[in-house]
Amino acid sequence: MEKSVNPTELQELLADKKTVTLIDVRRKDDFDKNPHTFSNARWQNPAEINEWLPSVPTDREIVVYCVRGGSVSQAIQQQLADSGRNVRYLEGGLEALSQIKG
Repeated sequence: MEKSVNPTELQELLADKKTVTLIDVRRKDDFDKNPHTFSNARWQNPAEINEWLPSVPTDREIVVYCVRGGSVSQAIQQQLADSGRNVRYLEGGLEALSQIKG
């Protein structure tokens, strides 16, 4: 499986009513500045991944995103994948998605 998904692919997954769990992994400072999450995503502090990792489903696709789809979401994607999750990160992060959604 690919490690990433682009915003258009994510929108298609959500439109097809696929069972996708969205996790907002922006750093706490970034989340505090703008606590709005995309769709029904839940925010999880990336610095505390060991605490919330057990609650991440193993039976569905996971998409994580940060502000720009860089090191934060990529590092979390790798940790979740290493733990056996079917996970991808959002290319371009929340910024790319917000540009497409207008």
